[in-house]
Amino acid sequence: SVDELVCVVSVNRFLFAIHGVVTVWRVVAIKQEPLYWLLLTGVALLGLEMAVTLKCTRNAEWKWFSPMVFLYLSTVIPSIWFLELSLLQSKVPVNNSPGPELRLLAHLPITAVGIPPQSLELHPENWVAGLEQTMLIVLVLGRWLMPKGDMSRDQLSQLLMVYVGLGADILDIFDTFKEPEVQNNRAVVIIGLALFSWALMQFPLVLTQTQSTLGQPPQRGPGGLCPGGPSAFTSCCSSEVWSLLLTVGLQDGPFLIYRLYLMAQEQVLNQLMIFFTCKNILIVLLELYRIFVVQCKHTST
Repeated sequence: SVDELVCVVSVNRFLFAIHGVVTVWRVVAIKQEPLYWLLLTGVALLGLEMAVTLKCTRNAEWKWFSPMVFLYLSTVIPSIWFLELSLLQSKVPVNNSPGPELRLLAHLPITAVGIPPQSLELHPENWVAGLEQTMLIVLVLGRWLMPKGDMSRDQLSQLLMVYVGLGADILDIFDTFKEPEVQNNRAVVIIGLALFSWALMQFPLVLTQTQSTLGQPPQRGPGGLCPGGPSAFTSCCSSEVWSLLLTVGLQDGPFLIYRLYLMAQEQVLNQLMIFFTCKNILIVLLELYRIFVVQCKHTST
């Protein structure tokens, strides 16, 4: 019913808004500047976006692009940039004492029923890591709560597993610029944050509108597996190829180049870096091979 649809679309936008507010609040607390509340502009527009979506779409979901996810990311991504750059600044201080920004809210009062108030020390790095990790969880939950449209439950479950895999791979990029060799290198950190932001652009895009066929494995891409005929833009390439090209171009390709640069230029050579670089190479090769196979099949038919 209409009431149920409105309830569902309200819940996931409320989830995005809550996480966005907490993230921006942390930026304001660190920077001690109320002007940073303007970062909430994205999630503040979610109400207007919901009204337009309900009025202009059939199932409260756009076909190729999700304005809801984009507005949420427009709040969270800049906030994470400010938090990460504040951490970077704290690692290269003039003296050995932490700056006032990062001493603020290091002690969070925690109270519970029957338990006296106590102070729990939460390091700023843990704050940032927690917000980054919960962001990916919120993205997955938000997709789960969104109307599934023409997708079956099986296709939706495949999509959610793909989202979880994408999120885990994206979070790996933060470990690369926290290596001792480059953790104080501003250029390396900024490039890493740029790649993180670039990779997150997979989530607003829904380009794997491919028909699920018998025996076909779920594809590693940012969109859903929706039944239906080919769209206009798939005349030269199948939608599966578009999905794979997006994944290579937005995530796996840039991440591989970044890791190779850290190994070759910055001498970041350790077991984890070598493992993830080899894994990255293997994934890119498999994706390129899959693109070749699917495109050949598409051309022949």
